[in-house]
Amino acid sequence: MSVPAGEAEGAAGALRPAGASQEESEDEGEVLEESPCGRWQKRNEQVNQGNMPGLQNAFLAMDTEEGVEVVWNELQFADLKAFKAHEEKIKTMFEQLVVVEHPNIVKVHKYWLAMKDSMAQVIFITEYVSSGSLKQFLKKTKKNHKAMNVRAWKRWCTQILSALSYLHACDPPIIHGNLTSDTVFIQHNGLIKIGSVWHRIFANAIPADLHSPVCAGREEPHNLHFFPPEYGHVADGTAVDIFSFGMCALEMAVLEIQSNGDTCVSEEAVERARRSLEDPNMREFILGCLLLNPDKRPSAHSLLFHRVLFEVHSLKLLAAHCFISNQYLMPENVVEEKTKSLDLNMVMAEMQRRGRPPVQWRYSEVSFLELDKFLEDVRNGIYPLMNFASTRPHTLPRAAPQASEDLQNTTPPTPEPFDVETRKVVQMQCSMEWSEEKGQWHLTLLLVLEDRLHRQLSYDLLPTDCPGDLAAELVHYGFIRLDDCEKLGTFLENAFHRHQLAAS
Repeated sequence: MSVPAGEAEGAAGALRPAGASQEESEDEGEVLEESPCGRWQKRNEQVNQGNMPGLQNAFLAMDTEEGVEVVWNELQFADLKAFKAHEEKIKTMFEQLVVVEHPNIVKVHKYWLAMKDSMAQVIFITEYVSSGSLKQFLKKTKKNHKAMNVRAWKRWCTQILSALSYLHACDPPIIHGNLTSDTVFIQHNGLIKIGSVWHRIFANAIPADLHSPVCAGREEPHNLHFFPPEYGHVADGTAVDIFSFGMCALEMAVLEIQSNGDTCVSEEAVERARRSLEDPNMREFILGCLLLNPDKRPSAHSLLFHRVLFEVHSLKLLAAHCFISNQYLMPENVVEEKTKSLDLNMVMAEMQRRGRPPVQWRYSEVSFLELDKFLEDVRNGIYPLMNFASTRPHTLPRAAPQASEDLQNTTPPTPEPFDVETRKVVQMQCSMEWSEEKGQWHLTLLLVLEDRLHRQLSYDLLPTDCPGDLAAELVHYGFIRLDDCEKLGTFLENAFHRHQLAAS
């Protein structure tokens, strides 16, 4: 039985029954199935998956390697013969989805093919976001008789556009095609996650003869207003997503577009919501996205620089990203410690003016609390640097093809290549102790990843070990991402040098 698109929280949102008994909780923790590699364990707890309408089943699962919850999604196909005829195409599609990487997009971690009850089955693991959908948040805000915070509106719009800009800049462009307030999710720290990115790729890649269960959010009457007039009638492009984004931005601004009890939202209701916008810049921004002519709608990248959104100067943002990318060299509370030692009356910047006194800015004029919050937002992905890159297309890296699983039997675990780490290392610490018994150095390395996961690794150093090789080995085994290999090698080299000097 498929799950309707707008009635659920999504990969982002498990609806757990209130007041469940202890016995029921224990049943939910029961492991029903394991992935072929043994890493993911499917639990007896279904989640309502609004970001992928049409899935027969979506279960909460545990990533035993990282110790985090994920979503175990299942797509079943009754016609095994037709499925096998299109198997390579489906695998290629999933290999492309696995390498889609953006802080504001729900991540597809892994997939495999299986055989169950004489049916072909595609199982794929996605990121689990425990917070609710944008629509749910807006309803709660309105229920509490609160108005939308303009700053929050700007931040959410920026993050959604950042994800769309990334997708549209791919070669070929990835069109979301199912962007609604039901497929956008908000984490507790304000980070936006877009689900259903794979929906349109599914719809285009899976042929009709497979009788795919995948349906479009457009089939849900209450979501019809999110789709432009050209949807499904012409060879639409990325402008489809811009229209849908404009409707999301309008709904965020007014909290709810009233349907007056009707099944769907009428054009009159949308028009009333438009007229209620008081900020002229916001009105211009939204109406530009909702133009009926798709050729006249702005691109996601250009919207990021619209005056209603563009508040953070690019130099400030670049400085923040440089600071965070090198934070592994500094203590975790470096901002707090530095600000304590500053003379607040000291001039930090001065602008000379001919014939007039210079304009000076002192440290006392800086809100260090706001600075710390801004750095935390950048660290959490709320201000991605990729927003301000050039618009040249980027080609998604092709994922290494997965080992073909035996469709007839997926019970015995089969070895798989090590998973590639994609999270950035934000902090590194290491200590070295000399073992008299073994006559060698013992290295302990602590790595803090961008999602605050801590990894502690230990190793007995051999005389032939060098920092670069050790860093490369950590990449090979999936402990760090490739982009962090060089800086970890440099970090280890400096640590080795310090301890050798201390010992001599």
